[in-house]
Amino acid sequence: MIPRLHQCDPVQLLYLDFMQTLQKQGFEGDVSPDYASRIVQSTDNSIYQILPQGVLYPKSVADLVNIAELSDTKPFHQIVLSPRGGGTGTNGQSLTDGLIVDMSRHMNSILEINAEERWARVESGVVKDQLNKALKPLGLFFAPELSTSNRATIGGMVNTDASGQGSVLYGKTRDHVLQLKTVLLDGTLIESQAVDQPTLEILQNGVERSHRIYQLVDAIYAQNHREIKACFPPLNRCLTGYDLAHIRDDQQQFNLNNILCGSEGTLGFIAEAKLNLLPIPKFAALVNVQYLDFEQSMRDAQGLMSCQPSSIETMDSKVLGLAREDNSWSEVSGYFPEHADLHVAGVNLVEYTAHSQQELDERLALAQSYLAQSQGKEGKSVGYTIASGQAEVAKIWAMRKKSVGLLGNAKGEARPVPFVEDTAVPPENLADFIMEFRQVLDDQNLQYGMFGHVDAGVLHVRPTLDIKKPADEHMIRKVTDQVIELIKKYNGLLWGEHGKGVRSEFSPEFFGPLYPFLQQIKGTFDPRNQLNPGKIATTVETDTQLLKIDEVPMRGQFDRTILKENWNQYTEALYCNGNGACFNFDPDDAMCPSWKGTRERKYSPKGRASLIREWLRLMSDKQVTLESPSWSRQIFLWPIDVFIRLANSLQHKKGQYDYNHEVYDSMSACLACKSCTGACPIKVDVPEFRAKFLQQYFTRYLRPLKDYFIGSLEFIIPYLAYWPAPYNWMMNSKPFQGLLARFAGMVDSPLIATKSLKKSMKVMGVQWATEGHLNKLSVDEKQNSVILVQDAFYSYFDPDVVADVLLCIKKLGFNPMVLPYTPNGKPLHVHGFLKLFRITASRTRKKLARVSSFGIPLIGLDPSMTLVFRSEYQKYLSEATPEVLLVQEWLAKQDLTAKGGELKLSGESIYLLGHCTENANVSASTALWQKIFSSLDMTLTDIKVGCCGMAGTFGHETKNLHTSQQIYQLSWSGVINNPKYKGRLTATGYSCRSQVMRLDEQNLLHPLQIVLSRMSR
Repeated sequence: MIPRLHQCDPVQLLYLDFMQTLQKQGFEGDVSPDYASRIVQSTDNSIYQILPQGVLYPKSVADLVNIAELSDTKPFHQIVLSPRGGGTGTNGQSLTDGLIVDMSRHMNSILEINAEERWARVESGVVKDQLNKALKPLGLFFAPELSTSNRATIGGMVNTDASGQGSVLYGKTRDHVLQLKTVLLDGTLIESQAVDQPTLEILQNGVERSHRIYQLVDAIYAQNHREIKACFPPLNRCLTGYDLAHIRDDQQQFNLNNILCGSEGTLGFIAEAKLNLLPIPKFAALVNVQYLDFEQSMRDAQGLMSCQPSSIETMDSKVLGLAREDNSWSEVSGYFPEHADLHVAGVNLVEYTAHSQQELDERLALAQSYLAQSQGKEGKSVGYTIASGQAEVAKIWAMRKKSVGLLGNAKGEARPVPFVEDTAVPPENLADFIMEFRQVLDDQNLQYGMFGHVDAGVLHVRPTLDIKKPADEHMIRKVTDQVIELIKKYNGLLWGEHGKGVRSEFSPEFFGPLYPFLQQIKGTFDPRNQLNPGKIATTVETDTQLLKIDEVPMRGQFDRTILKENWNQYTEALYCNGNGACFNFDPDDAMCPSWKGTRERKYSPKGRASLIREWLRLMSDKQVTLESPSWSRQIFLWPIDVFIRLANSLQHKKGQYDYNHEVYDSMSACLACKSCTGACPIKVDVPEFRAKFLQQYFTRYLRPLKDYFIGSLEFIIPYLAYWPAPYNWMMNSKPFQGLLARFAGMVDSPLIATKSLKKSMKVMGVQWATEGHLNKLSVDEKQNSVILVQDAFYSYFDPDVVADVLLCIKKLGFNPMVLPYTPNGKPLHVHGFLKLFRITASRTRKKLARVSSFGIPLIGLDPSMTLVFRSEYQKYLSEATPEVLLVQEWLAKQDLTAKGGELKLSGESIYLLGHCTENANVSASTALWQKIFSSLDMTLTDIKVGCCGMAGTFGHETKNLHTSQQIYQLSWSGVINNPKYKGRLTATGYSCRSQVMRLDEQNLLHPLQIVLSRMSR
């Protein structure tokens, strides 16, 4: 929503004028001056928060030129612009109080790949993993490796000169940049690459800005190369950002790219990049070395480096402990065995890659020999394991990549935060440096976690602070100043790989006499300090100062104004640290389908958490305590409340602004798939705080009719099922569908099955699990029995699946029974009817408790409905809910080995399309299905797909129909329509199967229906 002009101050008016003028002049991208978009872009993965004036999303180089040229005109010389990519910086690199230019939404195409010459040309918004996914079939990849590689854009990597794991072998981003296409602030488009002297002289010949840039940079190097060499320490990570030391490369060619790489958007807009590619090593192994002391792991790294590894990464006990609590640990735990009476406090991950098995074995033997000789010696390792093969190595690196986010998931209000976490020293000095670093933190009684690249002398140290507390906020300056002195002592740098950003205040101190040359470069590129001012260097001609680490607004300063009562109610949102795991580009990953389907950051978990934080702050400013109204108020004052909600809703329709509506827009676009709860390292739980917000929102505004329809469906469907014809006729009627869409916000609804589950049970001889029947069972009968807990979707919309599953279980030799239907309550929770949900959950829990007392396992069929019992029920009920297993969790525990041969269940491979809620929250789910199929002499292969786009009733809602279809097209559609898989696909979720039938008219069988069909052959 565009702010009303009479509500704007002169600065806002200037920026609104700029954005409106930009659109009139042919800007084809998106313009977002709305408050929600600004709030979402006001933070990154740092401790800072700066509200921009708006966000621009260019679609092309022409759009960038348009932005630059307009900002170069006199009316808009005060406009500030900051390019942004993945937005995961730890130093506030892309934060600004001006306009953010987000390159990731539209400028994300891979333009050209030349496999023969090993290069690729990409737009700046392309994500690193996106590029490598396209390159993998060609046997190529783009280095180096980053922990944020699934959301880090190439433009962001160029702007921070990013590096990461393996940098000793592969170097930094600039080592792989062949050519850059950059838009200067006057609209000039330059293409820079390494050039020889004659070409350089041509580029210098003229008076335009581009000519003056080449003249200046060349002169700085020619006149000061000795001083430059003396200033820059000989580190793998070097002093990036206007990299004076590499103006001339090893062949003495002039390369402007080495000035642009690491410039953090302060010199121009990086539009495109031509990148060098490398062949993928075909063979890999990872030696996982354990230590009793973290210092031992760092000191031993120097010895391990003599064994010629590709890289060495380290983790301390805190990071390792947090990893053990994450879902990913189950896949790697075997490589980190527990030692009796010994506590592992540090791990080195020693990687070997090679293009032949012989080469790998020879280099691996060096490490094994070294470890064998040092084992048991004081200060050395206590054991090691080896992961062999790309697949196994990738699992451990995936766990390591989550280390950054995992640190943010510590318990309590104090969390490890980045403000001194990017230091670099010569590797031989690292252990001594870190010991003194630790002493600095210990002296302040600070907890901390450490991980990083010991091979390059870079260790990420994150002290634990609660920046809501002023005392902890002041600790940032105190600790930083002491660390600066340590860095100087050990001949290191403050910036190892994550860029300068707000920490640019130390540029003059580290660049020394060379800093004025940085100012000259900045002034030639950006004479009015319009591009990301306050970062790296300022122009001499302006009075703009470098930003200071304790003078930039911090998140904690805003958070401390939130009332404690409100804070405690919404902790599922408030610990989001901006690591950006929800911006995962991969369409085959379930993480946040609404973000992937819309590319709207406010529809991501980070975006929604940011909006909730601001909503709580605004409510707290008004001293509003967010409590749901009591029953007495709802009963006796409901006429007044309804009148108030009606009046507010009418005002909203007339255009009255209320930030609540922007938050509601974001929350209503959430599928409540719960992928965030499993995939986010901080465990941000959008469905939970979404439900709480909706409960509050609808105390002020009228609810849409669809909410009442969906919320009540579980309760009324048993009655509708007695005579489904009228309901089904209405849902098939075009006129009624029109009324449903217009007045209830629903496109359609599933049809109730005409064949009831009750009839199928009678034919099969399956009994109801009533207490009377259960009392009659013998001990042996109970041990061989299982009770299916019904859900409304399968039991009433698709009871054939339930019947087939029961029959399959029976043919496998067990006695299945069915618990009489009871509403689960999940739709109530999803739509924010939390009081009714609590009542429903309490009743259902009591029923489950009575039945579970007979000692018979309880199982559920639909993943999302079943998992409610172990998540939402546990949160809302004081008494524990009996365990309700997913059907595969129960069946995988049974001995089925004899059944495969007995029933002759051999056949072709079957392919499983996983349920996003199931996979995100039960990491072993797919492996359990594969175990079951293997026990029955069948083969089940997992196909990695994202969300189907349905998630309960999401795809049936008018507002969400297009997004639902977009999400389905991203991942599922291609697999469903691939002839290779015809007739061999299976899925567990009702919503997934419903979406496939709805959009592609194909009926996917449930895995146990597949098993049953093979039994019948």
